[in-house]
Amino acid sequence: MNRKVYEEFAAGVDCGYSYRFAKKMEENASNPKLGYRTACSDAELATAELIAEEMRKIGLTNVTKDRISVDGWEFTRADMRFTDGRGEEHLFTLGAYQTNFDTEGEREFSVVYVGKGRAKDYEGKDVTDKLVLADIDQRNEWWISYPVYQAYLKGAAAFIAIQSGGYGEISDIALNAQDIGGPDYAPAFSISRRDAELLKWEIAQNGEARVVFDAKSEVWRNGTTYNVWGEIEGEDKASAVLLSAHFDSYFSGFQDDNSAIAMMLSIARTLKKTGYRPKHTLRFCAFAAEEWGVVNSKYDWSSGAYAQLFRARPEWRGTTRAALNFELPACRYGEYDAIHCVYEYNRFFRESVKGFPLEGDVFPEGVRVFSPVETWSDDFTLAVSGIPSSVNDFSDSEFMTTTYHSQFDNDENYDEDVYRFHHVLYGCLAVALDARTLPPLDFSARFKALKESLRKGDADDLRELFAKAEEVGTVIYEKIQNLGEKECQKANGFSSELLEIFRLCEDAFVRLNWDDEVKFPHEIFKENIRRLQRASELFVEGKASRALSELYAIDNNRYAFGFEKAVFTYFTQYVLEQPPARLQWGAGRVICHESLFDLIDGALAAHRRGETDFSEEARECLAVSARLEERLQSVLEEEKLAAEKILMRLRTLSKKLDA
Repeated sequence: MNRKVYEEFAAGVDCGYSYRFAKKMEENASNPKLGYRTACSDAELATAELIAEEMRKIGLTNVTKDRISVDGWEFTRADMRFTDGRGEEHLFTLGAYQTNFDTEGEREFSVVYVGKGRAKDYEGKDVTDKLVLADIDQRNEWWISYPVYQAYLKGAAAFIAIQSGGYGEISDIALNAQDIGGPDYAPAFSISRRDAELLKWEIAQNGEARVVFDAKSEVWRNGTTYNVWGEIEGEDKASAVLLSAHFDSYFSGFQDDNSAIAMMLSIARTLKKTGYRPKHTLRFCAFAAEEWGVVNSKYDWSSGAYAQLFRARPEWRGTTRAALNFELPACRYGEYDAIHCVYEYNRFFRESVKGFPLEGDVFPEGVRVFSPVETWSDDFTLAVSGIPSSVNDFSDSEFMTTTYHSQFDNDENYDEDVYRFHHVLYGCLAVALDARTLPPLDFSARFKALKESLRKGDADDLRELFAKAEEVGTVIYEKIQNLGEKECQKANGFSSELLEIFRLCEDAFVRLNWDDEVKFPHEIFKENIRRLQRASELFVEGKASRALSELYAIDNNRYAFGFEKAVFTYFTQYVLEQPPARLQWGAGRVICHESLFDLIDGALAAHRRGETDFSEEARECLAVSARLEERLQSVLEEEKLAAEKILMRLRTLSKKLDA
């Protein structure tokens, strides 16, 4: 690695430029009070052109606006007027979710409080054509789509969410918004805790509150927006390193994701200013529609990246050796910095950062690397498309519970030292990836994790197969790292083969549970089997409450505890039965679902009646477990066939590298 190149890049970083551009992005907004730059909105389209102009200005070539089709959303306003029992008038500004609701000017409504919005919270209440007010905690209880759809089935005009925890905890005046993950015809809005308390007090006195609501939120299918990209062309124009971020946002979106777009452009600008000449093309892409972009899907985010890689530019798959994706990079999260990446880049990143000119006092505990990537951001879409990806750490921070997706995501939490650190870290990583003739992929990391996910005596033949693949993966990585100049010229054609093997690994071994966590296929079944067997034991012991806690954690059965069967069934079927195009990057990745609704419903009723005999429930848990055991064997066989195929490819490649 060329230390001089790294130092020249670090010296050339200008965070002032990045900060100014991040602030400039705030000028385009759908809602004059709150911001919002949403999928296919006029604000998003204007920002796409702003980014394209800036790419040309800093000297990128082939600047292109790729037209993509995603579902669109424009949130114009949500203003509420309320006169309390003392005659005092209050004006509330509400946030919104990706649903349709237009009052066509001011309109009077009654507001009813329904607790947490569960089925039992509606008992004895008429909410027909009324606004329902409910407390939600999306991180610790359930996603907003469930109580919203429950309200729709009860005939409510719209659902208004109060963030009782999980998000927006920074202030009692905080609004919050997430992707809705539900149908556009069940409308929803967000209100602050402070404003909600005024309505709750009135409702407690009179049963309802009367308000005047003026709201406009519009969703439409098959809208048009643009992903914007430009390049620093390399000697090898057929191979690329991708740097990316998204430019849609909730509220003003300074951290999420204005600062990331600005950092990406600043890295490109610095490389141009320092005269860096890449071996491989460096491509810089601003994705639209990351926060949301498809109606009525559990996997409704990262839509712009999905459209880019699977529709607009599928040729990027198989030719892009690495992707560095950026999210919220200008905020401090702790004493150490972290990179989340695919297994295959974990070792290379850990080894590379040791040689970068990073300022040690910014993160005294250094840089850590974690695998695999999560589903939170565009890097997951990149990975499953076949592009080895990474993202700067952001999802486990306090920022997520306090400030994320609220009006407090502004430059008050800007940390220039952290921002500069990330400029240098990822600029140097881009250079390090570019310097290698072959993508420095280490397949041993994934197969080691696969091997360790199986206990000894449990599918030993598969464990042995994973161990062999781990061994060959290590050998290949070391050969790639030790290629001399002469060997590099001969080995140049092997990049596509390495990337194809990576894609095979993603296809075979990346699955999702119902909490959107990335798991190996067999892990999902084994976890469910363990919980079912434990629940059976607890039912036999008469410990129904603890048994139900085990069932709560299986697939999406937590929603059987609070909502009508129609709600539970709707959000099960829309994952298992929707066309792949609506499920995007989640299509086919949920492979296990056992509906325990009737079992849970019956056990809950019996427990409330004080019954102690749960032998029938215990037998049913074991019956379900037995079915899953059979399916697990099929899954293990599929993993074995995939591992054999990949091992053969790895061995063939290893021999070619020796030739």
